Amino acid sequence: MAGVRVVEMGLWVAGPAAGGVLADWGAEVVKIEPPSGDPMRGLFGALSGSKEQRCPPFDLYNRGKSSVALDINTPKGRDLAERIVGDADVFLTNMRPAFLERVGLGHERLVEKYPRLVYASLTGYGLEGPDRDAPGFDVAAFAARAGVSDRSTPPGQPPTTLPGGLGDAVTGMSLVAGVLAALLHRERTGRGQLVATSLMRSGAFCIGMELSTRLGLGRLAATRPRSHPQNPLLNSYASADGRWFWLIGAESDRHWPALVTATGEERLADERFATARGRRRAGDDLMALLDATFATRTRDEWGRLFDEHGVWWTPVNSVEDLLTDPQAEAAGLFVDVPTTRDDTTVTERSLANPADFGSAADRGFSSPPAVGADTDAVLRRLGLDDAEVERLRKDGIVAGPAGA
Repeated sequence: MAGVRVVEMGLWVAGPAAGGVLADWGAEVVKIEPPSGDPMRGLFGALSGSKEQRCPPFDLYNRGKSSVALDINTPKGRDLAERIVGDADVFLTNMRPAFLERVGLGHERLVEKYPRLVYASLTGYGLEGPDRDAPGFDVAAFAARAGVSDRSTPPGQPPTTLPGGLGDAVTGMSLVAGVLAALLHRERTGRGQLVATSLMRSGAFCIGMELSTRLGLGRLAATRPRSHPQNPLLNSYASADGRWFWLIGAESDRHWPALVTATGEERLADERFATARGRRRAGDDLMALLDATFATRTRDEWGRLFDEHGVWWTPVNSVEDLLTDPQAEAAGLFVDVPTTRDDTTVTERSLANPADFGSAADRGFSSPPAVGADTDAVLRRLGLDDAEVERLRKDGIVAGPAGA
C-alpha cells in the first residue's frame, strides 16, 4: 500500500487496529491524537491503577505510524486537522459521530468537500439511530449488545467475559476490508465515499449462524453446557494430565468409527451410540463414558492415537502453550519489531497482523511513535514555518518535540 496516505483519528483499539494493519501493509498512517496522547498509551493505569508505563497492546496497534499531537477542541486545531485530512487518501476514525460533526469532521461534510476522500468510520452502534453516540467499547456494543456474550454463555450462568479487544480487532479488520474496496472503487471511478462499520454490526455477523437460523427458520437452539453437547464429537475433554483438547468431528457419523477404534473402549461400540441421533439421546451416558475414557491417558498419548487413526482433534492451548507451539511460528504469528526503551532501540517479539503478502514478505517494521513525534514535520508539509509551529506549541494547540 505504499503511496496511500491514511489519517487516523482513533483512540483505544478498534480504529487504531485498523490503521495499524494498513501501516503494516505499507500505507503512510498519520495518527492525530490529543496533546495528552491516546489514552491507550496508559491502558494499565486506566484499568487498574497500575504504575506500569509500557503498553504492548498500544505498540501492536500503532507501530509504523506517525504521530501529530493536536487539540481539535480549538478552532485552530480543527483547521489544522482538516488540512491534514484534506491531503489524505483515507480518513479513518472511531470517534463518536456527534463529536466529529461538532468539530467539523463529520462524514457528510468531508465527503462532499473532498470527493476523492475515503471516509472510514468505525462506531459502537452505527451512524444512525437513538444510540449512535452511546459509548461503545467492544465489551458493550460487540459482546453485550450484539448478543455475542449471550451466545457464548451456558444456560443459567453469568454472561461470559470475552478476551479484551476481541471485538475491536474483528471490527477493525472489517473496516480495513471496506477501505480497500473503497480505494479500488476510487481507482475505477475517481470518487471516494463513506465506508462505515460498527462493533454491534460486526458482533451480529460473528454469530451469523445463530442469527440467520433465527431469521430464516424462526427458532434458535439453546446454548448448552459442555456436559450436554448436541454433538459429543465437537466438544472439549480433559486428559489424565489435566490438559484439554477439542474433538472436531463436525460430521458426527463420519468421524465416530475412527474415535471408537482409537480409544479401544468397547463400550463406545454400544448400539445406542451408533448414530448422531442416538448419541444425542444418550448424551448423559456417553459424556460420562468419554470423560472417563479420556482421563486414562495424557494429551500427548491421545494425540498420537488420534493421529494414527484419523481422529480430528486439536489441543486447547494456553497463552504459554501458544508461544512455544511450533505451528504458531511456522504460520507466521509472530514478528520482530524494533522499539525504544530508555533511549535505546531494542528488538522485541510481537504479533503479526492476520494476513501476509508474498511481495512484502521481507518488509520490516518500525517503532510506534511517541506523542507528537511528527507534529512539526507534518505541519511543515502543510506550509507552516518553524515560528508558526512554535507559536502553536506555546498556545497548547499542538504538542511534540520541537524540530521533529
